[in-house]
Amino acid sequence: MTFDMNDAEPQKTGDLIPDGSFAKITMAIRPGNVDGQSEIDQGLLKASNSPGSDVLMLDAEFTVVEGPHAKRKFWQMFTVSGGKVDENGVSIGWKISKSTLRAMIDSALGLAPDDMSEEAKAKRVLRGLKDFDGITCVAKIKVEPSSNPQYSDSNKIDKIVLPNEAEWRKIMDGEVVAAAPSNRSRPAQKTQSPASTTPAWGSSSDSAPNTTAPAQAKSTAPAQPAAQAQPAAQGPAWLNP
Repeated sequence: MTFDMNDAEPQKTGDLIPDGSFAKITMAIRPGNVDGQSEIDQGLLKASNSPGSDVLMLDAEFTVVEGPHAKRKFWQMFTVSGGKVDENGVSIGWKISKSTLRAMIDSALGLAPDDMSEEAKAKRVLRGLKDFDGITCVAKIKVEPSSNPQYSDSNKIDKIVLPNEAEWRKIMDGEVVAAAPSNRSRPAQKTQSPASTTPAWGSSSDSAPNTTAPAQAKSTAPAQPAAQAQPAAQGPAWLNP
């Protein structure tokens, strides 16, 4: 028996997607072992492994759909509950995550961010966080410098591109849009002892807040992914047009 290697795919490089790249991305949720509040979110969330932390997170894998970086992947954590809280006892991490997730819906469905018509509001009501599995939207991708020398730099979402931005229509039409680097400077490296090493997902970013909050900063208010709204009966609009 012989093995013909001629039809093997070219090996993938470890190079990052260039900072400031615009792309259409699809989100897949990597289940954890912690139940969320919704019935469809059973076993969906992941708990922080930082001692004393009460943070629960959504573990997302993003795949570039098309264009020069098609099939490239990157990963990002979104805080769902726990960690530092605001003056009302609401998880600050969840507020940031919720803003990003809401923007994903608007980008996916072509909704103007200021469209608060009943039809638009209904499309933003989900059965649970599991409904985000499979959503496709437009994003600007950044290179996030690692604050820990033990870990490499990584790609993260810089921002979700909305329908009222020129890049959204171009990307949705399959055009290639030139990257617009964020020009962030690399933070100074700090020497850490092994006991104080922060996990890769614990570094601070615009879209995934620090999940290493001390125990005394526990949230007193659980996450409310679809606050004051009736659950959607048949799932999100991107799954049921």
